[in-house]
Amino acid sequence: MPIATTNPATGQVLKTYEAMSDEQIDAAIERADLAFRQLRETTVAQRARWLTAAADLLDAERDETARLMTTEMGKTYAAAKAEVTKCATACRFYADNAPGMLADEPADAAAVKAKRAYVRYQPIGPVLAVMPWNFPLWQVMRFAAPALMAGNTGLLKHASNVPQTALFLEDLFRRAGFPEGAFTTLLVGSDAVDRILSDPRVRAATLTGSEPAGRSIAQIAGREIKKTVLELGGSDPFVVMPSADLDTAAEVATTARCQNNGQSCIAAKRFIVHTDVFDAFAEKFAARMAALRVGDPMDDGTDVGPLASERGRDEVHAQVTDAVDQGATVLCGGEKPSGDGWYYPPTVVTDLRPEMRMWSEEVFGPVAGLYRVGSYDEAIEVANGTSFGLGSNAWTNDPAEQERFAVDLNAGNVFINGMTTSYPELPFGGVKNSGYGRELSAAGMREFCNTKTVWIGAGEAGAGAGAHSE
Repeated sequence: MPIATTNPATGQVLKTYEAMSDEQIDAAIERADLAFRQLRETTVAQRARWLTAAADLLDAERDETARLMTTEMGKTYAAAKAEVTKCATACRFYADNAPGMLADEPADAAAVKAKRAYVRYQPIGPVLAVMPWNFPLWQVMRFAAPALMAGNTGLLKHASNVPQTALFLEDLFRRAGFPEGAFTTLLVGSDAVDRILSDPRVRAATLTGSEPAGRSIAQIAGREIKKTVLELGGSDPFVVMPSADLDTAAEVATTARCQNNGQSCIAAKRFIVHTDVFDAFAEKFAARMAALRVGDPMDDGTDVGPLASERGRDEVHAQVTDAVDQGATVLCGGEKPSGDGWYYPPTVVTDLRPEMRMWSEEVFGPVAGLYRVGSYDEAIEVANGTSFGLGSNAWTNDPAEQERFAVDLNAGNVFINGMTTSYPELPFGGVKNSGYGRELSAAGMREFCNTKTVWIGAGEAGAGAGAHSE
């Protein structure tokens, strides 16, 4: 895939880049390693000042940065501005809270026969980040902010269709004051990842992307004995029970499915509705989906912009067509429009069966599948009946059901009576084929830290003797 900016609203190629040579890659890794040696010796307070400066730059340049993202991958301008603001918020969250997250944690010294014992969190070195195009700033920032605050350095291999956003991120951290090489964008194809991750100076990797990409990264890292964090997408359930507020549920469902033009790993994709309220919910939901305005993502009145690529739009339509050909019913949308740009209408499909692709595959576009169930147990069976386990939603005003959903939904995130989203304050990640490890919160920062045990004895002869080792 060429490294290029292609406007999804027009299909026009705006800017192209040459992939870095092996020599340029080696030089970038060397700079990251040298920057790590410098950064780990700085204080947390100094890193916090630099990260706060990055947040200030994001706020000051919000509109320009948002326009760049919209041009590269087609998200609405309003959504792009919100993404920039979210990134600034995350920077300030880690600048404010990292001192506590990284502070030594005292242990019970007496219990381990020590004069003093504690856990210390220390950075591990350059980390390779392989990131997708759908949230080109946020996906990177939720790794970069905690990693830099911990004292690590970052090497970014971004998606090939958002090179200008990738270069902006490198420039952002440089202008904020971080040492040269602390965060470096590598303009390379996926074929360079093995070589980069195999370099002994690169100590770990984080990836957000497809299952095949995740398996590839994990295989390389396993061979090299390096830590990985993987977020591999999902096919999130959105369960609606009889006690739910149907108007609110249908309104949130529309946003949950069509956020980011339907191209979000934690977008609700499978709408599992109890039969007692199925018809009423389906009517409200389809009406709201059909009312969304599809058009120019720079237009303030647009709800849904183009998909990021022609190939992605064709794949979404193929999944819908497969379902219709096997007897599914389309309540709205479902027709691929003609003309410039890679647009697809908000679509609701029902009467789905296991043999249809939509039943088991993630649909990465504004297409919702509706499933009718007759009981709580059946809802859980359908919700968990997928290889994914990233996010999940349940709508019920029954306190007992709320508690059961929190336990029974097999996902990394369970949101009840609200839309799944990510917050710097909460861990984010999945189970099953949605990956492993966590981003955000203290858990995300510590993924790329050496959790070091420190045991200090009294220094007396024979101290600790007789203890059973290992």
